[in-house]
Amino acid sequence: MAILRADILFPLFWTTWAVSWIAAAAWSSRTVQRPPGSEIWPYRVMLTLGVVMIVGQTSQFLGVPKLWDVGRAGATILAFLTLPGFVFAWWARIHLGRLWSGSVARKEGHRIIDTGPYAIVRHPIYTGLIASTLVSAIAVGTIVSLLGIGAMILGFWLKARLEERFLVQQLGPQAYNAYCHSVPMLLPFRLGPPVP
Repeated sequence: MAILRADILFPLFWTTWAVSWIAAAAWSSRTVQRPPGSEIWPYRVMLTLGVVMIVGQTSQFLGVPKLWDVGRAGATILAFLTLPGFVFAWWARIHLGRLWSGSVARKEGHRIIDTGPYAIVRHPIYTGLIASTLVSAIAVGTIVSLLGIGAMILGFWLKARLEERFLVQQLGPQAYNAYCHSVPMLLPFRLGPPVP
């Protein structure tokens, strides 16, 4: 069945997520404060680089051979495995409500959200997108796509660290540091001590 082809499903799922995500940007409170622009560019560069590297056409253009071939059925399964990541990210965004922002910012009425997906990880939107990106990179199966997922993880980690430093300044260290100590950052388990 043509609609189950991975070369159609991956773009369909990613485009549907991106269009719906952008359309929902209007549903957000007024921004009160942002960090300086010089602190924003490192994570944006890494995320942009990661997206470019993960797209299969980049590896094709560069003539990079596949490390593995997941086959047609495997690629279709991986395409459907992007959906749980998108659902997790959307759950977090809906739970965050009008406090959501596409960039690091303090919104009007900002407060710490520590329920729903935010009780599992402090940055569930990033976690969901990393999961969807990871299965996309595995489907491409080149060294470039794997380096791309590394760039994406680094970009989201840099953004999360900036966001946390900014929110500690804006909301006060007591409340936010307590949240950091009780809930892991990106993975639903800790790899080391909590980072304030």
